Amino acid sequence: MDYVIPPSPVSSLPVAGSHARFPVRRIFCIGRNYAEHAREMGATVDKDTPLFFCKPADALVTDGADVPFPQATSDLHHEVEMVVALGDGGRDLSPEQAAARIWGYGVGLDLTRRDLQAVAKAKSHPWDVAKAFDHSAPVSALMPADVATVAPGTVLRLDVNGTLRQHATLGEMVHSVPEILSALSKLFELKTGDLVFTGTPAGVAALQRGDRFRAELTGVAVLEGRVA
Repeated sequence: MDYVIPPSPVSSLPVAGSHARFPVRRIFCIGRNYAEHAREMGATVDKDTPLFFCKPADALVTDGADVPFPQATSDLHHEVEMVVALGDGGRDLSPEQAAARIWGYGVGLDLTRRDLQAVAKAKSHPWDVAKAFDHSAPVSALMPADVATVAPGTVLRLDVNGTLRQHATLGEMVHSVPEILSALSKLFELKTGDLVFTGTPAGVAALQRGDRFRAELTGVAVLEGRVA
């Protein structure tokens, strides 16, 4: 096929233990999926109405690359999250059907321009400029689901400059992963290559230029990097 301009490269993630890569189609995110985080943000959790937003696939930062400090903000925040990669899709999936679509797991940061988000909230505007900016989604290598051990007791944590910032178990999530995927499939047709950020625990805070971070989904994935 001939294009009038060169097409953009496919965004992708490394796969643990392999030279192959996972092609990324779209990034979905859920907000307010840990009650303590919702409270620290002055919000409440509506179990019946999950809060979703999106990031573009080219917001990914991979392979340990530096994260550029973004423009238009003086308050960049970290939000550590388990990331789920889909190997298949569908519409109107049950939680059981949705769980069977999972290809692998990783850990990532939902970087947020908190000052811009506060303005958007105050004016009842969309969050896109606060969430969907360039380099806003650093993600680790993916661990295939058939070898990853992910359970309610699995720990999600983030250290910045060697100091613990965020820590929780997956069992603290308000919506489980199958519930998240099922709810998403009722709003969008999920497809192969989709990524889903599954929410952040309490302890979100600012990142500064030069900060080094280490995010971990214990026994599954580690993401290390630096804010440039």
